[in-house]
Amino acid sequence: MTMKKGLFATKDLTQGTPWKRIVEFTIPMLVGNVAQQFYNTADSIIVGRYIGDNALAAVGSAGPILNLLLVLFVGIAVGAGIMVAQYFGAKERSHLSQTIGTCITLTALASGIIMFIGPKVTMPLLRMLNTPTSIIEWCADYLNIFFLGIAGFAYYNILSGILRGLGDSASALVFLLISTVINVVLDILFVAHFNMGVPGVALATIIAQGVSALLCLYKLMKMNESFDLSWALLKPSRKLSATVMKLGLPSGVTQAIFSLAMIVVQSLTNSFGEMVIAANVIVMRVDGFAMMPNFSFGAAMTTFAGQNIGAGKSERVAQGTKHGTVIAMGVSGIITILLLFFGRPLMNVFTDTPELVDLSMRMLRILAVGYVAVAVTQSLSGVMRGAGDVMTPMWISIVSTVLLRVPLAYGIAYFTRNSQWPTGRPESTFISLLISWCLSALITVVYYKKGTWSNKSITGTSVA
Repeated sequence: MTMKKGLFATKDLTQGTPWKRIVEFTIPMLVGNVAQQFYNTADSIIVGRYIGDNALAAVGSAGPILNLLLVLFVGIAVGAGIMVAQYFGAKERSHLSQTIGTCITLTALASGIIMFIGPKVTMPLLRMLNTPTSIIEWCADYLNIFFLGIAGFAYYNILSGILRGLGDSASALVFLLISTVINVVLDILFVAHFNMGVPGVALATIIAQGVSALLCLYKLMKMNESFDLSWALLKPSRKLSATVMKLGLPSGVTQAIFSLAMIVVQSLTNSFGEMVIAANVIVMRVDGFAMMPNFSFGAAMTTFAGQNIGAGKSERVAQGTKHGTVIAMGVSGIITILLLFFGRPLMNVFTDTPELVDLSMRMLRILAVGYVAVAVTQSLSGVMRGAGDVMTPMWISIVSTVLLRVPLAYGIAYFTRNSQWPTGRPESTFISLLISWCLSALITVVYYKKGTWSNKSITGTSVA
């Protein structure tokens, strides 16, 4: 298997200084993740400015339901990324080619399922969440349009995951930047010029995502130095499909459980009223940017560990894990300081309402101190997933999110009820999230040190 050199070529992470390779691989992915987060943020800014705070709350309230119905793609993307990284590291061209073809077909099937199911469950779920009547129609319109155009979102995430598994994080970045510009331009055009409201935001997003997906597919079709892609290889392999789902299903289940927990917490948030819902949207948008380095390092560690485990380089995995985790913690620490000092100007980007800015800033201060803990969790979980152990991160997420966060959120809200907040103080949802982050980091460190994750490779190699 020969490899081209250059920014947009596949990268062998089994060679060179570990921390340098991790940082080189992470930076394009980080910029790409920030650009992807900008999709949602641009939507929120434009909606908040041109339509109003209620429309901003509508877009935010759609988030948990959207995440719940996208778990199929999470599973395929995670499974594909792990398999591609390990087969690429082991230089197994045939298995690599078959895996990529199988994932392309599985994505088409999953897209069809979501397009059918999504619009049918949107309104019942919104009613179940006690979504305020003032925003429920906007929420439904946003979700239904997004589901009908789900293929673009699905294929971008799956194909960019394959590119990252091959060590090419730069191409996915460039394609996402292109689609981000398209998204912002269409947002302004549809909302400000054509007065399409919230549906215009959803339409702009699915068009832009479709462009990024087509660009990723074009890039993969040109990478014949690393693998083969033909019509024959698009026929799903039963064995590889099972392996993809075996590796990806736990992550999909984790995302589903997390989304269900978010839906339950969203119901609590909705009980606080439109002002708190809008504040929650603003904080989550800022939080999304703050989390990007953690998610990027986690994904980078998955690819790094996968390639090196496939190549049988155990000492390099251990060294890279230490380097990557320390760097991720340092970056998160800097972000925390910046948010605490400059958070208020960020809030003012979304709204001119002083009360909404004050409330949002109060919530952000609670979350900010937990970002370093998330850096630890994401980095070590990424290594475990890259090794093929996807079950341990799943159980840790279930414990910290379902068994701790949800009961704690409702418990704090119950015991802080007063005349101003008859259903409890809105800080309850953020305090519970902070505590769950810290507990998750602690459990992840303990399980990582146990080392049981080190013998799960699909190529038969071990880190031990």
